[in-house]
Amino acid sequence: MTSSGTNREAGTGAAPGGESPWATAWELLMPAASAPARTRGRTLQAALREAVRSGRLTPGTRLPSSRELAADLGVSRGLVTEAYEQLTAEGYLRSGRGAGTWVGGAVRAARPHARDLAPRSPGARADFLPGTPDLSLFPRAAWGAVQRGVLADLPHHALGYPDPRGLPQLRTALAELLARRRGVVADPERVVVVSGVAQATTLLGFVLHARGLRAVGAEDPGSPEHGTLYASAGLRAVPLPLDGEGLATGPLYESGVRAVVTTPAHQFPTGIAYSARRRAELLDWARAVDGLVVEDDYDGDFRYDRAPVGALQGLDPERVAYTGSVSKSLAPGLRLGWLLVPASLAEEVVERKRTMDLGHPAIDQALLARFLERGDYDRQLRRCQRAYRERRDTLVSALDEHFPGTRVSGIAAGLHAIAELPDRYGPPASFLLEVAAAGVAVRTVADYGTAADDGVRLVLGYAHLAPARIREGVRVMAEAVGVR
Repeated sequence: MTSSGTNREAGTGAAPGGESPWATAWELLMPAASAPARTRGRTLQAALREAVRSGRLTPGTRLPSSRELAADLGVSRGLVTEAYEQLTAEGYLRSGRGAGTWVGGAVRAARPHARDLAPRSPGARADFLPGTPDLSLFPRAAWGAVQRGVLADLPHHALGYPDPRGLPQLRTALAELLARRRGVVADPERVVVVSGVAQATTLLGFVLHARGLRAVGAEDPGSPEHGTLYASAGLRAVPLPLDGEGLATGPLYESGVRAVVTTPAHQFPTGIAYSARRRAELLDWARAVDGLVVEDDYDGDFRYDRAPVGALQGLDPERVAYTGSVSKSLAPGLRLGWLLVPASLAEEVVERKRTMDLGHPAIDQALLARFLERGDYDRQLRRCQRAYRERRDTLVSALDEHFPGTRVSGIAAGLHAIAELPDRYGPPASFLLEVAAAGVAVRTVADYGTAADDGVRLVLGYAHLAPARIREGVRVMAEAVGVR
């Protein structure tokens, strides 16, 4: 190919090191020469587009003639001519009679760059941010074994579009699990498999909005995600205060809302469990206003001092929509959860789920169903309970050692604890500044509510931390505020 030496030097400008822009793009076209004959033309066109998009061929670069490029690549001249004509028509190239072919100036696309926007730990010296389980406890071996079995056994028809509610096998397994462990009234026909509590919340929000509701009550303090998710469905979140027994019913009646989202088994973030009296009062409110209680049972399986309190839904399944997920027990990245809906909402929720995504991935559903049926999920819960109980005990012990007089409030449950520090460690603003300067990431109850919070009440996540890391983190925090 004697012409290659001159061809590769065609162009107007030089690349770094003295090479012309054409020379730096040459290697991108070489695969076209060895592509199968039926795809060679498309391969050459794609390579030329990529060279222009990526900046390897800059605007104003002159390309070799079709005859010269065909000789260099060992392809027909007609194939190169067709490629030049196609890219000229698309705007990547420009040409003039007797003036040759040049790279046009229309392309402004930058080289694609995929960013990772997943939430990450802030990289603090000690990270006590709540809400994250220990992802190293994910049962990889058992999950892998189940996956192989499911892929071998799954019939072909199961890979089609699923029932938008979820696979019958999974809905049946979930109904049995939730009735046994959480005391819910679980009819598989009213179980909807969702992508976690977030999708369950959004589904309900859309249905309530379609029914004319424009506001929903939310615990204050409470999870900030509730308000954000309902807002995406067109509903305004109305903050409602708590007292020592749960959501205060007086302000609830006064608010005029007809739907409220709650965390009665283990309120986030205060850590209290709703009293039996308050649970009954909340249901009385729902019946009186023809309303709905949304029960977010985000970590109801994790109670360390006694058996968990049963779900509120079990008392009145027609007034309570119940939702949960495997985000705390397995991993949030699985995006698997469930929603149990009252009969009056079931049809609308299922139709909204269908139009939203045509149903959850069938293989993931079959996998979780098998995992439940084999007893692997119960074993995983027991494993997590042992680990998280130990870590909570370690946190309480470390606080007692380094912050004498601290009271750990709320029930012994979940993945976080509330530490109420004595006044001598305040005021809160200076405490938090000093702790942050030492590289300790913490949140306070005030971060999750609209009302001012007197004193230092820390929301300390511990589930994702090994006991040694918990002890070290509390020690660093104490040193930061001058505790000796």
